[in-house]
Amino acid sequence: MNKILVEVFVPAAGKNFDVFISLESHMEDVRKMLCQSVNNLTNGNYFADDDTVICDAESGIIFNVNMSIYELGIKNGSRLMLI
Repeated sequence: MNKILVEVFVPAAGKNFDVFISLESHMEDVRKMLCQSVNNLTNGNYFADDDTVICDAESGIIFNVNMSIYELGIKNGSRLMLI
């Protein structure tokens, strides 16, 4: 599996996380994984709901959850934001 390293900023937690994700993964699966992981890493201080989205940290564009990471053009070093 091809994996890339991205930086995920979580404003609600005030933290950045470096995460490996698969290029074949769909954004919805990545969103769920990130929500669970951030919740665990913050000892439950961050709680995501169904309205939580992932966007490009530079442009603010919200990613389509039905597309793969590859289709969205996300690559090594991309900066994402979980809001």
